[in-house]
Amino acid sequence: MNTLKEYRIQNTEYRAQNSAAGFTLAEAMIATVVLGIAAAGVLMPFVAGAQARAEGQRRTLGAKLAANLTEQIVATDFDSIVGLYGSYSEGQGQVKDMTGAFFSDSAYANYSRQADCVEVWVDQESSDEPPIFIWAKVKVYYLGAEVASVSRLIAK
Repeated sequence: MNTLKEYRIQNTEYRAQNSAAGFTLAEAMIATVVLGIAAAGVLMPFVAGAQARAEGQRRTLGAKLAANLTEQIVATDFDSIVGLYGSYSEGQGQVKDMTGAFFSDSAYANYSRQADCVEVWVDQESSDEPPIFIWAKVKVYYLGAEVASVSRLIAK
């Protein structure tokens, strides 16, 4: 029969073997937290890069839409510009192409445009004479935030 002393020695050896065999729950949780923080640090530049890329694409498409509307204004008869585009706006998702049809592509769904055209007289002219210049300003918005703006002076 084993003595109490022998039993304690065997029990201590058994515990030592079991504790060396794996991780405790606390160690596993700490390792998971450290790994999560490291992964977040590695992924942050990729997230920022994706956001910058998306913003660049929005601004590029906005610039194209602004140029498109500016060209429509320039192609209009000079005497009709202020009447048609004096205070012109297209609501979000209601952007039109050169033919007047709405863009059907979902990429244009969050865009809106606004144009303001005003007659401009130079110092040598009097306001009694018809203007020879029109100042056209086109702004494009994405979800209400301005992404592009084009200004152009149009001569008669």
